[in-house]
Amino acid sequence: MAAVSLRSCRRGLSNILSNGGLAALSSKRLEADRRHKSTVQYASRPDLPKLAYRKVKGKSPGVVFLPGYGSNMNGQKAEALEEFCRSLGHSCLRFDYTGHGASEGVLAEGTIGTWKKDVLFVLDELAEGPQILVGSSIGGWLMLLAAIARPEKTAALVGISSAADHIVTSFKSLPLETRKEFEEKGEWVLPSKHAEDGLYKFNMDFLREAENHCVLHSPIPITCPVRLIHGLKDEDVPWHISMQVAERILSPDVDVILRRHGQHRMSDKDDIKLMVYTIDDLIDKLTTMV
Repeated sequence: MAAVSLRSCRRGLSNILSNGGLAALSSKRLEADRRHKSTVQYASRPDLPKLAYRKVKGKSPGVVFLPGYGSNMNGQKAEALEEFCRSLGHSCLRFDYTGHGASEGVLAEGTIGTWKKDVLFVLDELAEGPQILVGSSIGGWLMLLAAIARPEKTAALVGISSAADHIVTSFKSLPLETRKEFEEKGEWVLPSKHAEDGLYKFNMDFLREAENHCVLHSPIPITCPVRLIHGLKDEDVPWHISMQVAERILSPDVDVILRRHGQHRMSDKDDIKLMVYTIDDLIDKLTTMV
């Protein structure tokens, strides 16, 4: 019965996405979605900024979405995941890191360690039972860190354009003289079409702290199912990073899916379909195992 309901849901979501994606839904359907859409809530933490999140209650395993750097929980991938989970009856949780979106804090003051703590708080205090962690870009790095720290709360991982260690390795790959110039200035400035002002700025303290969380220098002690989706046209995070992650993870159940025309955001309708189908299959696998 579970497999039948999954296939039925897959066909329904496929029809939605093949007709132009979420933006192409009828006005009546959009109104219905707004009525059922999760509301923003705020989680208080002692001596730490409040975290904004949206949660749909449902069956286990649930799905937790981890956005990319400077992004938030209201992107196309996150909203498609919530709609899918709701249709299937599984729980879904999406949130904004400290300094992102509707959460408190200042983005420039955040670190990889800061956002790792955010993810662990969400898993410990807001999520119920094992979760499928879906990490986009830097969220793909954070999902690895979370899975290592909370194996009992991690049912499976889905990385999208995973940026494991990428900030650190990119800086270290610069010519020595160039690195020295940035170190003297105290800040690494690099162009990005994803930043509002066209630039990402990382201070040296951020980069030094990030080194403490690198995972690609040794085997990665993760044993749950892992799926890594990456676009060959990704100009921000090279696809070979997903290959490196796959090579180092100890789990025997690891698949890498490369999209020939996929770019970094992986937000085209076919990209979103692939993401949802991948999670669909993992839910099927995990529930069948039980």
